[in-house]
Amino acid sequence: MLFALQYDEILVNALREDLGRAGDLTSNLTVPATARCQANLVARQSGVVAGVEVAARVFRLLDPDIQVERKVDEGARVEAGTSLVHVSGSARTILAGERTALNFLGRMSGISQATATGVAQLNGTRARLVATRKTTPGLRMLEKWAVLSGGGESHRFGLDDGILIKDNHVALAGGVVEALKRVQQGAPHLIKVELEVDNLQQMDEILKVLETDQSLRLDAMLLDNFTPAHLRQAVERVQGRFVLEASGGLTLDRLSEVAASGVDLISLGALTHSVKNFDVALDVIESRVPTSAVH
Repeated sequence: MLFALQYDEILVNALREDLGRAGDLTSNLTVPATARCQANLVARQSGVVAGVEVAARVFRLLDPDIQVERKVDEGARVEAGTSLVHVSGSARTILAGERTALNFLGRMSGISQATATGVAQLNGTRARLVATRKTTPGLRMLEKWAVLSGGGESHRFGLDDGILIKDNHVALAGGVVEALKRVQQGAPHLIKVELEVDNLQQMDEILKVLETDQSLRLDAMLLDNFTPAHLRQAVERVQGRFVLEASGGLTLDRLSEVAASGVDLISLGALTHSVKNFDVALDVIESRVPTSAVH
């Protein structure tokens, strides 16, 4: 679960961006200050939703007196027409927060739905679907949470919670062995170490190095742009000695084929950088304007 203190700053910045310097001019000029209303944030399509609590929080940040009720849980599978959040209170405030709340809810639910679609393709295999750092700058926390809500998992959250040695690191370190030795000397014992390889030949070379020097530490290997056939060969050669991750150029429609190879993880940047927004809307279901405010 996420706590509001972890993401409030993101929401506040989004509200500042939308409200600008003068606030919601249209609502302030057309809606009486004393007008009250009730409204629902509604799913316009079926799927798995995320960001329900985030959307609700938007209205609370604008006005603590707004009454907010979540109608479904994070990660719930809903049908089109389902009410996700109910809000009541100042009509101006609800309209002022509408777009920001819907933006977060639609974006996060789109990620959650895409993840759920991918996870369903992995049924019956050992593979788990993980999201990468290819996220919208500033929104990683919320986008990763949406992946979890859809049944996926996170790869590294940031550069500081895992070691992934890629080709540029190898080149600048002076070789694979030197890179692994430096990691061995300085990596905290709770941090996992993963190495990227581009083909089976590179993988075989690494396996020989690890057999020669068993002091070198490796927890996982990332198989970049391997074909399904080469993935199966990699699984056979490694024989469970460390985690194998398939990555690179993958799409949702290829996941079942990749998972059948026997890899442990499939990382998919498209979960967070190329998803379609989930269709959500705000429907006013009741309004009340004091008689004195009409004149």
